[in-house]
Amino acid sequence: MSALFTPLSFNRGPTMKNRFMLAPLTNQQSHADGTCSDAEHHWLTLRAQGGFGLTMTCAAHVQPEGQGFPGQLGIQSDAMLPGLTRLADDIKKHDSIAIVQLYHGGMRCPEAVIGQQPLSASDNAKWGARAMTTTEVEGMIEAFVAAAERAERAGFHGVELHGAHGYLLAQFLSPEVNQRSDRFGGSLENRQRPLFEIIDGIRARCGKDFMLGVRLSPERFGMNLPEVVETARRLLDEENIEFLDMSLWDVFKQPEDVNDGRSLLDHFTALPRKGVRLGVAGKLRTPEQCQRALDAGCDWVMLGRAGILHHDFPRRLQADAAFTPVELPASPAHLAAEGLSPPFIEYMKNWKGFVQGAEGVVDTALILNS
Repeated sequence: MSALFTPLSFNRGPTMKNRFMLAPLTNQQSHADGTCSDAEHHWLTLRAQGGFGLTMTCAAHVQPEGQGFPGQLGIQSDAMLPGLTRLADDIKKHDSIAIVQLYHGGMRCPEAVIGQQPLSASDNAKWGARAMTTTEVEGMIEAFVAAAERAERAGFHGVELHGAHGYLLAQFLSPEVNQRSDRFGGSLENRQRPLFEIIDGIRARCGKDFMLGVRLSPERFGMNLPEVVETARRLLDEENIEFLDMSLWDVFKQPEDVNDGRSLLDHFTALPRKGVRLGVAGKLRTPEQCQRALDAGCDWVMLGRAGILHHDFPRRLQADAAFTPVELPASPAHLAAEGLSPPFIEYMKNWKGFVQGAEGVVDTALILNS
């Protein structure tokens, strides 16, 4: 397991002390207006204290109409700055890289939460969404860039752009969802335009050492694996980001629609990555699975469920190579001791088999974490 505890440098920003990143996880425990609550602050800083080399927030919405769930952290206005500044300061006190994940839910934003019809790349009857105007798309791009500037002012080392799991940037990337005829639709290059214009804007307006990552998922929600591979290839080749975060549902699974003898992970580790660091998320629960991901060619691993179950997973493993995580389902008392607030524990009860005494309605293998 020694490779998991070697430092990892990036083209910009500080060196990560080990290969463990905390996954961005939906938890519904911020204030209704999006300001960072004490519960959210405690949950995240406890993971930084527990040894994660990089601590990432849950998805933080960059516009009011981009809020995807109740109790979501926000970064849509300067009113968020006091809580975000305190959070960044306390993450960094524990020698952990502090990153905000920037997000817009698009058509997956409930009307009851945002108070208006949800927006998407195109009209979508299933989700009750309407197509954004060209001006609205340009405003959304500006909101992402302004949110990155806000994160920098709050003291975060960088941001990650959420382009996965069928949220708005992924809706633009999808050839199935995106049926636009303007410069943001049609060819893959046009559908990539919002993502890459955001990247260019952040690079132009944030500091030279400000870190930038992108999260992609290669399947479901109308995504096309060869096109996601091409998008990843471009991100790696242009080197305008520090890290690419591939959310694969299950790191070691086979592709759902492509059968060429390679695992889903192989499609991305085979890409030339220059100075960009590549990592993965998806059902990494044990030390052995984490090491296997590094052995398969990844630079770092992102822990979701394992980070929920043990705030100090990295420290425990470093102290004891035979460390074994707790088995599921976990008791509410264990989760509370690991820093989950009552609303977070209630949310986790939706995951089948995760919390003792809760039936759950969602298979944990299909969780759409943020």
